[in-house]
Amino acid sequence: MSILKDVLTELFSMFVADARLTIAILCVVALTAGLVDLAGTAPLIGGVFLLLGCLGVMFAAVLLGARRETRH
Repeated sequence: MSILKDVLTELFSMFVADARLTIAILCVVALTAGLVDLAGTAPLIGGVFLLLGCLGVMFAAVLLGARRETRH
């Protein structure tokens, strides 16, 4: 039981550790869902948007993290 608790705690801390990254990814997912469901965009286009959006968010997070490291 202790191992399960440790795993769940670690998973939770991974998602909460960088709140900006989590919020940005959730925004990309919500935007993609809105495009596909509400705007009637083809699911393939939505998938491409989701992929590129998540890659863009990750790229921005890496750049921001690198800038923070060089300042300290």
